[in-house]
Amino acid sequence: MFIRKAPDLTCADVTPKSVYLDRREFLRAMGIVGATAAAGKGLFELAWPSKTAFAATKLTGLAKSPFSTSEKQNTYEDVTHYNNFYEFGTDKSDPAKNSKNFNTSSWTVSVEGEVNKPHKFSMEEILKIAPLEERIYRHRCVEAWSIVVPWIGFSFSNLVKLVEPTPKAQFVAFQSYFDARQMPQAKYAGIDFPYVEGLRMDEAMNPLALLGVGMYGETLPNQDGAPVRMVLPWKYGFKSVKSLVKIKFQEKMPPTTWNRLASNEYGFYANVNPTVDHPRWSQAKERRLGEVFKRTTLMFNGYGDQVAGMYSGMDLKKNY
Repeated sequence: MFIRKAPDLTCADVTPKSVYLDRREFLRAMGIVGATAAAGKGLFELAWPSKTAFAATKLTGLAKSPFSTSEKQNTYEDVTHYNNFYEFGTDKSDPAKNSKNFNTSSWTVSVEGEVNKPHKFSMEEILKIAPLEERIYRHRCVEAWSIVVPWIGFSFSNLVKLVEPTPKAQFVAFQSYFDARQMPQAKYAGIDFPYVEGLRMDEAMNPLALLGVGMYGETLPNQDGAPVRMVLPWKYGFKSVKSLVKIKFQEKMPPTTWNRLASNEYGFYANVNPTVDHPRWSQAKERRLGEVFKRTTLMFNGYGDQVAGMYSGMDLKKNY
């Protein structure tokens, strides 16, 4: 495993591509006023083209995360054309084809429930929460394939601290955006929408839990969860909710989409555990996209040093 433990992070700034139209024109289209904000010694400047909301924009000056793996990254083509995003279709190639016109303008994320400071965050506000950094994470899909992705974002715990959860907050529930008009393919997916997921509070506060706003040095493509998503590298991919619109802190364990559909196959925790087989296939091996031969699946996807302590004393075959 190649994960370093140093906790130090540095400030980062975000710079728009020079070929893009001026910042103020974009902000008018987004309904945002004043999208620059100091973040430590850095300055975030956000800009996207006025004709396409949240089109790919280069993000520069990113801090390098101490949590990154040194493993070879998958290509941008791999990660943007082999996706699970059932709102846009169930085939791996569907999301890239069907999400091209997904409208992410004027995006907000509502944070509510057991918090002292509930708030509806605009994307401008989200980008002010903490300096952005690049984190190269390995990921394992429950379908036995894996990838390595250079994400951009910051630890979700930074947002948690802003809203001040009450003592009753034991879990965090997440909800994805859903609009049947923009996502007509969803009716063939066989699951309920909007997509919902959840974490225990200690999981949400773990520094590996990333609030992602970009990858490969740019803002997120629609098919990969634009404009903001969760990224949880020690869990199977379906836990990392995309196109996030609601976060609710609550006392009881929240329902999750796949667990609700098939609880014998998809547990609440969904930690990568090679000793617990999916009822229809083994999880002991995985195939990295772009490779021919299979690899041995690592417990907690190789992030045990950072997360194993949260599950001390638990039966990880029962609590899968």
